[in-house]
Amino acid sequence: MPETDRAKMLRRCRYVTADGRRLQAELAAGLVSPTGREVPLRAVHANAGIEAAYRKRLDRLIDEMQRSLVYWLTAAYRRNVPEIAQDESPAMALTKMMRRLAKQWQRRFDEAAQPVASEFAETAMSAADVSLRNALRQKGFSVQFQLTRAANDVFQATVQENVGLIKSIAAEHLQDVQGMVMRSVTQGRDLEGLVEDLQKRYGVTKRRAAFIARDQNNKATATITRVRQQGLGIKQAKWRHSRGGKHPRKSHQEADGKVYDVDKGMLIDGEYIRPGELPNCRCVAISIIPGFDP
Repeated sequence: MPETDRAKMLRRCRYVTADGRRLQAELAAGLVSPTGREVPLRAVHANAGIEAAYRKRLDRLIDEMQRSLVYWLTAAYRRNVPEIAQDESPAMALTKMMRRLAKQWQRRFDEAAQPVASEFAETAMSAADVSLRNALRQKGFSVQFQLTRAANDVFQATVQENVGLIKSIAAEHLQDVQGMVMRSVTQGRDLEGLVEDLQKRYGVTKRRAAFIARDQNNKATATITRVRQQGLGIKQAKWRHSRGGKHPRKSHQEADGKVYDVDKGMLIDGEYIRPGELPNCRCVAISIIPGFDP
């Protein structure tokens, strides 16, 4: 007796039933539309609350560093004025103070990097899973995601990338501030000029932190979504342009609505990429659950 459509569907995808009895998806076989027609899922967007929380953690570290640098450098400068431009000893004292502060704050960021990055990666991936699970449930599928090897690889890679980025926030900021201090010493500049430079650099660092939080949230969401698509056997997705940002990529606008291979990505500007992978890309993927094979 030929296998019915429903039997075929149940063979290829197990569900979590209404009474809560847990049945895992047979990921290798993949999901199949119970109607026989392909089913597009609601897109998984990066969670704005997670971006805001990550940015807040970074801002707190940067604010603490800025207050410390301004306080101690101001104190050191005032102690050594007006001799700082003529006497080598006061100038050296200010330079040593900056070196000590740089070492202190780099260590502070290095220590904070792992827990901050881990919390971000965990919450971003969890939110992406919840969003995709809800999109599946909306179409009649109830799937429980597990921490597979592929998902764990994504988690670990996300953590390590963000650890490096968090450390680099302090490294780049402190390197520039050290240069400002050295120029102030050698040129005999006043305290007001140094503080003004510090404030400008503070703004640059805050904007970079905001970019990191936004970009990494988009990237983490896109990456875990792609891994879950592959785990569910979803082979195709549709590119959806974000229609946001002041300077959208023309090639991404042109990709809007086009179907691409989940494993391979879409050929755009000479390389195969997926939505959300490139810096500042807010495009998303619309997963397509296939119909039955004829």
